[in-house]
Amino acid sequence: MDGYEDWELRNEEGFVFKRVKRSRISDSGEASKPVEPELDPAVEERNRRMRKKRTLVKLKRKYQREMERWDILSNSFSAMQEKAARFQTAERREERLNASETTSSRDSEHGGEEAPETASSMLDELLAMAEAQGAIVNDVSNLCEVAENICRVEQEEQESLFDLAVWSSPRSLMASLCAAD
Repeated sequence: MDGYEDWELRNEEGFVFKRVKRSRISDSGEASKPVEPELDPAVEERNRRMRKKRTLVKLKRKYQREMERWDILSNSFSAMQEKAARFQTAERREERLNASETTSSRDSEHGGEEAPETASSMLDELLAMAEAQGAIVNDVSNLCEVAENICRVEQEEQESLFDLAVWSSPRSLMASLCAAD
């Protein structure tokens, strides 16, 4: 029975386990004895804080990288919006140019000679618009690739959590925990 007294059963949040029973210091004579560092509450608290700090730093790094990726996406999206605004401005100029061309073609029918100049400027405007559209399509394609990569990485992280021994049977969980020691 002496070996049984060295252990105590603990139930923390539904998880039942045995651990070495801690001796209680009752009188001042025992208080002068040095306490083992692994059982010292101050040392345990310091170790707990250090573990907590390491975990928080690890989480911060993980989310910092994710935030940087989302910032890149946001900046790309803002750049695309600016290009789209420039494209819309170019379309408005084209509409005004078409309206003025219609007016100039009516004038040329009446004897004006400005049609070749307006046609070349209109052709330049159309080429610029086509290039702007191609750049926008390319930017959207790149943005989609980045978003797909982020989603893929997050899905892989989730799948790695489901592959843990915790989700299998209790026996295999206990076997993997015992093997880890």
